[in-house]
Amino acid sequence: MSEADIGLIGLAVMGQNLVLNMNDNGFTVAVFNRTISKVDDFMEGPAKGTNVIDAHSLQELIQKLKRPRRLMLMVKAGEAVDEFINMAIPYLDEGDIIIDGGNSLFTDTERRCKDLRKKGIFFIGAGISGGEEGARHGPSIMPGGDPEAWPHVKDIFQSISAKVDGEPCCDWVGNGGAGHYVKMVHNGIEYGDMQLIGESYQLLKNVLHYTPEEMQKTFLEWNQGDLDSYLIEITSHIFGVKDTDGSLLLDKILDVAGQKGTGKWTVINALDLGMPLTLISEAVFARCLSAIKEERVSASKILKGPKIEFTGDRKLFAHAIRQALYSSKIISYAQGFMLMRQAAKDYQWSLNYGAIALMWRGGCIIRSQFLGKIKEAFSADRDLKSLLLDPYFVQQIQERENGWRQVVAKSAEMGIPIPCMSTALSFFDGYRTSELPANLLQAQRDYFGAHTYERVDKPRGQFFHTNWTGTGGNVSSGSYNA
Repeated sequence: MSEADIGLIGLAVMGQNLVLNMNDNGFTVAVFNRTISKVDDFMEGPAKGTNVIDAHSLQELIQKLKRPRRLMLMVKAGEAVDEFINMAIPYLDEGDIIIDGGNSLFTDTERRCKDLRKKGIFFIGAGISGGEEGARHGPSIMPGGDPEAWPHVKDIFQSISAKVDGEPCCDWVGNGGAGHYVKMVHNGIEYGDMQLIGESYQLLKNVLHYTPEEMQKTFLEWNQGDLDSYLIEITSHIFGVKDTDGSLLLDKILDVAGQKGTGKWTVINALDLGMPLTLISEAVFARCLSAIKEERVSASKILKGPKIEFTGDRKLFAHAIRQALYSSKIISYAQGFMLMRQAAKDYQWSLNYGAIALMWRGGCIIRSQFLGKIKEAFSADRDLKSLLLDPYFVQQIQERENGWRQVVAKSAEMGIPIPCMSTALSFFDGYRTSELPANLLQAQRDYFGAHTYERVDKPRGQFFHTNWTGTGGNVSSGSYNA
C-alpha cells in the first residue's frame, strides 16, 4: 500500500533525526537501511510511537511511497550513492524523484542529474547543514538539481528547515549541482570561521595568558555583539567543560584537526576557477599542518623563534583581537561569495546570493547575525561584485582596520602563527591596490616562455611578445595563461 510521503535510506544519526523531524511536521516517512537490524532498532527506539513506517528491503520501501515517489538518500558520499541509485532504478517510474542529502561533490550531482533525466527520473542534490541538532529541530537545506522536482519536495523541506523571522532557511538554489556547490562553499567558510576562532584563542592564551574562565567570559561577551554566532556560542561553552579530574577538557584534546574533504574541494574548485580564496585555503592547510604533530614537536626543539612577551594593555589587545577576528570574517565571506559568483558564471547557474545568506542565517553551522547584513547587501545590489564594496562592510573594515593590523604585526613579531588573519589582511591590501607587481611576473613569463603580455597603453585583449635577449626570436607561445 502506498502511504508514505517520502522514503529515507540511511539511518545514521543525521538520517534518524531528519526522519523524526519530518514525522513531527506531519509527514509519513518510510525508512530502510542496508543493515536491516538498524531499521528494527530505530523502530523500537527513537521512532517508537511515531507514524514512521519500516521497510526491510529497498523494493518494499519504494512500494510504500506515494507518487511521485520521493526517495531520499542519507548515505556516505561517493560510491554508496551511485550503488543505491542503481539498485532503486528498476523499481522507479518516470517522474519519480531521488534526493541525495549527503555531502556529495557537486560534479557528481551534475552527472547524476543528467544520467537519471535520460531515464525520466528527477534528481535533487540537497546540501544539509546543522549537524545532529539541526537535523532534528531544523537544519539549513540547500536543494538543487532538476527544477521540475522542487514543487514535489518544497513543502517537506521548508517545513522541517530552520526558520528566521518566520522565513524557512531553505529555498531552491539552482540547476544541476548548484545545491551541493553552495553547501560545499558553506563548509569552506566554516573551515575559515573555525580557524579564525582558533587563532583568537591562541592569542588570548599564549600572549595574554587568559584563564579558561576569562576565555569563557570573553567569548560570551563577543557573542552578544557583532560576532553573535553559533560557533562563538559553542566555543564559550567549551571553555566551561571539565574533564573527570576537574581540569579543562580542552587542554586534554590533541591538537590534530580532522577533515572530511569539503574544505579541500572548495579550495580545489577555487583554483580551477582562478579565484583568490586565500583565507579558506589557509584554513585547510592549517589543518594539514596540525596533522604532522610529531614532526612539529621535533621541529619545536630545533627551530627557535622570538620570546613571547607582551607588555601592553591586555584589555585593549583583546579588543584588537576581536576586531581582527571580525575583519577577517568579512574577508572570508567576501571571498566565498566571489567564488560562488564566478561559479554561477562558469556553470551557468542563476544564484540568488541574498537568499543563500538567508538560508545560512539559521540551522547551519555558520549561522550568525552577520549573515543578515550580507542579505541586506545583496538585496540592495543584486550585482554587487564583492561584499568589500558594500557601504556597510566598508565602514566595518575601516572601524576595525587599526586593531586588525596591530594583531597581525604583533603576532609576527612574537612568532605566533595566525595564517587566516594575516592572509585576510594581505588579501584586503591586495584587493584595494590598483597596481600589483604582476607586470614584472608577466615580463618574466614572456622572457623565458614567450607567454606574451598586455600593455597599459593598448586596449585589453591585445597581446605582445618581446625578444628580450635579441636571440630568442619573435614567435610567441600559442596560449596565454593568466
